[in-house]
Amino acid sequence: MIQGTTSDAGKSMLVTALCRWLSRQGVRVAPFKPQNMALNSVVTEDGGEMGRAQAVQALACGLKPHTDMNPVLLKPNTDVGVQVIIHGHAIGNMDACHYHDYKTIALKAVLESHARLVANYERVIVEGAGSPAEINLRANDIANMGFAEAVDCPVILIADIDRGGVFAHLVGTLALLSDSEQARIKGFVINRFRGDMALLQSGLDWLEAYTGKPVLGVLPYLHGLHLEAEDAVPHTPASTTPTDTRCINIIVPVLPRISNHTDFDPLRFHPQVNLQFIQLGDAIPAADLIILPGSKSVRADLELIRQHDWETAINKHLRYGGKVIGICGGFQMLGKMIHDPDGLEGNAGSSDAMAIFDMTTTLAPDKQLRNVKGTLALDDSAITGYEIHAGVTTYHATYEPVVFLPHGADGAMSADGMILGTYLHGLFESPAACTALLSWAGLHDIQPFDYHALHETAINRLADTIEQHMDTAQLYQLLSPEKAPS
Repeated sequence: MIQGTTSDAGKSMLVTALCRWLSRQGVRVAPFKPQNMALNSVVTEDGGEMGRAQAVQALACGLKPHTDMNPVLLKPNTDVGVQVIIHGHAIGNMDACHYHDYKTIALKAVLESHARLVANYERVIVEGAGSPAEINLRANDIANMGFAEAVDCPVILIADIDRGGVFAHLVGTLALLSDSEQARIKGFVINRFRGDMALLQSGLDWLEAYTGKPVLGVLPYLHGLHLEAEDAVPHTPASTTPTDTRCINIIVPVLPRISNHTDFDPLRFHPQVNLQFIQLGDAIPAADLIILPGSKSVRADLELIRQHDWETAINKHLRYGGKVIGICGGFQMLGKMIHDPDGLEGNAGSSDAMAIFDMTTTLAPDKQLRNVKGTLALDDSAITGYEIHAGVTTYHATYEPVVFLPHGADGAMSADGMILGTYLHGLFESPAACTALLSWAGLHDIQPFDYHALHETAINRLADTIEQHMDTAQLYQLLSPEKAPS
């Protein structure tokens, strides 16, 4: 199990790297995260929903995502409440205190999934959540040491040296653990190091002498690495931010409950796209295209859009010839009304939407979850994606659809061709469909770009880093010597 001293210490990255490193050696390996809190999710092959980071780790193993890899998913819909998803399906909303008590029940689902993975794979690489030293969350823990103790799992602790204070992070975390938990940590990994190793070595020697535990590796800062974010919106520009003036400018508002913002990764890394995430309240730059993203709390986020004059800005953008796309929750915002009679995303009630499309959305308890393949209406190019939404949308006017799918047409395009909306996530991942959408948005002489190839290159780069910068002999020992590859 990989645990971290902080959030974003590198847990997801290291699990992904270990999964690909083992898979390249012919080891049957699977990822596992007992509990994940994230608004980026995917639809699994068994028809459920799980965290997107574990889907990337499954890809690193050469597997299709399965809900056993992430049996508990928490999707925040307020500052103190979450939608609880067990084995891929929502069981309801809970506030933090209610869920804290529910964790004893959730542990049963966690152990069931872990047992199935252990029975079917030679190795299971587990990812923790946040930090094991979060004292207020220790009772009934299922995400870190509570799980590790339950299944008798060795732990590697990773810390991010780029944040500063790496030795304090490691030693302080260790000090806050119980004796049995301290014994469970078998070594440290230091992540994102840049500099002269000779200047770090004295610190490593001290750390090993002080704790009695080995440093298993010092991983370098990998410039330009792209690995899909578990949840947080990227704060740094893509490594391929275009320098060519013949590019297209796209902006995405960062809604408080933005979901599946990984939809925009193919655009962030496209060599001819300048994509910017804009915080509500910040100055809105001139753009060719505005994309309204998915949201876990559509009515609340729509109200904040209004409070920050984004609706006015969108209408001005359209008057000046700009284009707009709405995806999932962003699509619902483009209709006339959004009804939430059961209070699925907050207080029960209804909200006026932007009235760009003559349609009404009603949120329903049964969430639509499916992976799909179809064609883009713009040019019949092939497209793949997935649907994760609780809304049922009724059209009161006739619109050209955006995509044709096996179960029927989806989405709507305005009569003037300036606005389109769809429930389909992954809209830009298929190269041909991405090209067609960028052409619709106004980009010319489009260069071919394969996002999936970029993804594969990044995962292999991580596996190479394991070979070059970690003590693989000690890794094999931790992974059980009787099964260690020769």
